[in-house]
Amino acid sequence: MRFINPKNHFAFKKIFGSTNSKDILIDFLNAIIYEAQPVIEDLEIIESQPGQNQAFGVQDTGLDVKAIINGDRIALVEIQLLNVPSFEKRVLYNAAKTYSLQLTREERYQRLKTVISLKIADFEMFENQPEYMTRFVFQEKEPQLDCPDTEIELVFVELPKFSKELSALETSADQWIYFLKNTSTLEALPETLSAFPEIEQALRIASEDNFTPEELKELQSQEQWIQDQQIALDLAKEQVTKTAQQSLILRQIVRRLGTIEPETENCIRQLDLQQLEDLGDAILDFNQQSDLTAWLESQAI
Repeated sequence: MRFINPKNHFAFKKIFGSTNSKDILIDFLNAIIYEAQPVIEDLEIIESQPGQNQAFGVQDTGLDVKAIINGDRIALVEIQLLNVPSFEKRVLYNAAKTYSLQLTREERYQRLKTVISLKIADFEMFENQPEYMTRFVFQEKEPQLDCPDTEIELVFVELPKFSKELSALETSADQWIYFLKNTSTLEALPETLSAFPEIEQALRIASEDNFTPEELKELQSQEQWIQDQQIALDLAKEQVTKTAQQSLILRQIVRRLGTIEPETENCIRQLDLQQLEDLGDAILDFNQQSDLTAWLESQAI
């Protein structure tokens, strides 16, 4: 049996956002947001409008699931595979926009529903935070008292920080995060997870047998698009790093050897990142321009 990766947006929405996924979504949200307490008794899954998920690209990561829970809260659920610029700002903007657009001119503020934005990231967001899940609410700055009317909550799950094996799963949140992170590598339904009806149902939905040929084609298209975007992001980051390294190396050379010829500078700009690092170490032994020229010649530049 082959399981479809639930981190794919199309699969994620099929598992958690379809009309038949109500019980699955309730169990998932209770596990992640409310520590497996049955806080969410009922919810209504709101279908996304056509084009709503395409703010950043034809198949980019827009809102995956929207639901009204217990009639008084709105949950926005999204899985994010690419670490795109200003992702955190987009999360806050979408949550604030959802909150502010609830009322018409004739309606009163008392009718506003709390907005909970749950974002599952397939990359690390907070370097100094070892936990895989973080939750943000309004607080007083110094004693950090919670605001009495916390109308917007931001919850982040960072999948790379979750390292538990199947035998070490302890909580419902652990089980669901393991499902999201490892489903595509499973060869069979694990007995540990099949003991939980909602997760077992989610795994059945994630089976390739439950996808039509058209859906499998769409999945393949999305996966290829994500790969292309990741390559583009990696190249952009490498170029930024390389440009910064070039500037640093050139400043060090000018300080040590004085002004260099444009031809020499051009040779330095052709070096790759590893060569730039090697040059940074070699500079300490240079005493004159000829030392730099000899080093560049040794690199066949």
